[in-house]
Amino acid sequence: MNKPVVTRFAPSPTGYLHIGGGRTALFNWLYARGRGGKFLLRIEDTDRERSTPEATAAILKGLTWLGLDWDGEVVSQFDRKDRHAEVAHQMLARGTAYKCFSTQEEIAAFRAEAEARGSYALFQSPWRDADPATHPDAPYVIRMRAPREGETIIEDQVQGRVVIQNSALDDMICLRSDGTPTYMLAVVVDDHDMGVTHVIRGDDHLNNAARQQMVYAAMGWDIPVWAHIPLIHGPDGKKLSKRHGATGVEEYQAMGYPAAGMRNYLTRLGWAHGDAEIFSTEEAMKMFDLSGIGRAPARLDFKKLENTCGHHMAMAENAALLHEIEAYLVAAKRPALTQSQRALLQAGLYCVKDRAKTFPELLEKAQFALTSRPVQPDEASAKALDSVSRGILKSLTPRLQTASWTKDALEPILTDVAAENGIGFGKLAAPLRAALAGRSATPSVYDMMLVIGRDETIARLEDASA
Repeated sequence: MNKPVVTRFAPSPTGYLHIGGGRTALFNWLYARGRGGKFLLRIEDTDRERSTPEATAAILKGLTWLGLDWDGEVVSQFDRKDRHAEVAHQMLARGTAYKCFSTQEEIAAFRAEAEARGSYALFQSPWRDADPATHPDAPYVIRMRAPREGETIIEDQVQGRVVIQNSALDDMICLRSDGTPTYMLAVVVDDHDMGVTHVIRGDDHLNNAARQQMVYAAMGWDIPVWAHIPLIHGPDGKKLSKRHGATGVEEYQAMGYPAAGMRNYLTRLGWAHGDAEIFSTEEAMKMFDLSGIGRAPARLDFKKLENTCGHHMAMAENAALLHEIEAYLVAAKRPALTQSQRALLQAGLYCVKDRAKTFPELLEKAQFALTSRPVQPDEASAKALDSVSRGILKSLTPRLQTASWTKDALEPILTDVAAENGIGFGKLAAPLRAALAGRSATPSVYDMMLVIGRDETIARLEDASA
């Protein structure tokens, strides 16, 4: 019987959640959720000088915004240091590790001698096969007894079969002389104890897998399924950095990208399933598998990200979209919506959400629902409010007083007014947009009039024609 799938995301809390880390977490989450498994979260906070509570909070906030929930409590690697030390001593008892009393000076001398010979050699501890009776009463580290011959094979679901010569692997330190564990040991112990079946992480960890497999073998533990995914590069093919734009997950929220669109885009960034481009999270869970991950680094494409987000904004339920817009305003440190703005925006989302790719763009198109009297037209739309146009708007307002407030009733009224003044409807629409929204790019004038209502429409037209 196959084990239930258990994946994990294990970031170090030394800064914000990088967009690459967000994608790694997403891949782990999709793989587990799509198979009825568990997705666990571990904070690798053993570097006490660099780890901060603020960074941990930023990681949790970024994952929450992306919509990635985890099972159980968040695990602190630092809190498990006694368990890590326990395993190191178990390896000693099993003979798969040994005590090394070599000093830093002796190790430095070994390396200097190797350099003098013009060669690079892995440190060979003289204590590897020493009789315990010769052990001094001195500080020691616990080193892995690495195989000296043969090869270590990593069967990776993304990279394929990776072969590493054991002669290239050193007797790595598992427990320092102060009793603290090294990263290589702690990761394996935590993954084993948490029941992790699949380790899906960046391919910068591929070399670590060979050394970590030694720990699994030393303890007689099952080796997880490895899947090392390529890193994300910028549009120029170089490693993603600040010069390419935003690199932190929270920055994308503050820039106004919807979370569903971000999930869709990140899922497709380095993974493919046939011709599928736009899909829901539920569809992604069903489709996602490790075989669809490519070996080449994925390139971040902001235009494609925006197009994907635009599709998801158009598909979103209005109530959920409004909730996310309000969260965006907080993240972007923009003023919150008033009760009146909120009500009008919710009523008007239907006519703007399929015309925008980000929340700032949506809010600009929804300016008619967010502005207050007197409407201040921008430079482009103000040109449409000349004396002739203001006169036409003034003649229009009495007819709107008694009109039925539906598009079918309003359309012939505006058409007649345009005809009476010898202009096409487009010539009438421009000053109407300026009066109602103060913008030249807006939803249809009928949609704006229906959303803001009769009284507000007439009041804005009177202000503009005064």
